Amino acid sequence: MPFAVLPALIPDIKSVYDTYFAAFTADPDGHKILDILFPDGYTSDEFRKAHTEGTLAWLHKAESQYTWKCVDVATSEIVGMALCDVFIQPKKTREERAYPGIPWLAGEQRQRADQILGPLCEAREKVMGGGAYIYVHAIAVDPKHQGRGAGAMIVKQLVNLSNASNLPIYLESSASAEGLYKKMGFMRVPKEKARVVHSKEVLGTETDVEVPLMIKTPARTGL
Repeated sequence: MPFAVLPALIPDIKSVYDTYFAAFTADPDGHKILDILFPDGYTSDEFRKAHTEGTLAWLHKAESQYTWKCVDVATSEIVGMALCDVFIQPKKTREERAYPGIPWLAGEQRQRADQILGPLCEAREKVMGGGAYIYVHAIAVDPKHQGRGAGAMIVKQLVNLSNASNLPIYLESSASAEGLYKKMGFMRVPKEKARVVHSKEVLGTETDVEVPLMIKTPARTGL
C-alpha cells in the first residue's frame, strides 16, 4: 500500500506520538532512552494526556521545529512520524545553542539524562556548529507497519527537503536503523570529527553503546 508523508496537523499529535512510543518501546536502544527521559513511566493514559498537552503548548511557540506524519493512503491511518528542526537562521552563539537540559527532570534523574543527551549535543555542535541545517530528532514507524517501506518514505521526504533547501541533514541513529540511512545516502561522521559512546553504567546495558552519528549533504541543485 502507498504512503504519504505530510505535515502533521494539531489533531494528529496524539496519533503521531502513538507511533513514536510504540516504535521506541519495541526497539532496545529506544526503550532505554524512553526509560531515561520518562523514568516515572510513559504508558498510562494520564501521562499520554499530559504529554500531548505539553507537546501542543510547545508547538505553539516553537520557532524551527516541524512534525511529519506518514499516512497509509488506503486506510488514512498514521503509521509513522518524524520530528526535526530546520535551522534556516541558526542561533549565533555557542551559548545560545548549548544543551538546555530536560526541564521535567530533577536530581539523579536529570543527571542521568544529561549524561546521555549532553554528549549528543556537544557532538552535533562539533559537526554542525552555527551553520544552517536540518536536525532530525526522531523517525519512528509503528512496529505493526514496519517492513512496508514507511521508514524509507519518511527519510526520502526529509532528503527531498534537504535537496530543495540545500541544507544538510544531521541525525543520531540507532544501531538498527543505521543500514537504512546508509542506503538512503547518509554517511557516518568520522570518529576523529565527533564520537559519542554511552557507558553501560548510565544506560544499564551489558556493554558500552556507540551512537552512529549520521550526516547527508544535499544534492547539487544549483540553489
